Amino acid sequence: QVQVMESGGELVQAGGSLRLSCAASGSMFSINAMGWYRQAPGKQRELVAIPTRDDTINYGDSVKGRFTISRDNAKNTVYLQMNSLKPEDTAVYYCNVWAIRKGLPVEYEYWGQGTQVTVSS
Repeated sequence: QVQVMESGGELVQAGGSLRLSCAASGSMFSINAMGWYRQAPGKQRELVAIPTRDDTINYGDSVKGRFTISRDNAKNTVYLQMNSLKPEDTAVYYCNVWAIRKGLPVEYEYWGQGTQVTVSS
């Protein structure tokens, strides 16, 4: 199994900034892609930022230019820097991880429990 743990969500005022972190661990796995999704109340889960197979980043239209994803490969940790936050950014933010079981050509998907981000107007 791979453990996925998000942190950094909190209440912030509109226009402010926040940085989320997500650490993945699993001794029998190699961590591949790590990205972020979010889900607001009453809405479907939507893409925030995920890496593509050609090493670019796919950002959701609503966060382009404001959010930046980065990764520390040595720590298997991914970050989401969120700037110019808006009330509509309020959501539970989920870390998405793809990992390969060592010695097996199979990729598995894992999700964290989520971290709440609330942006007040």
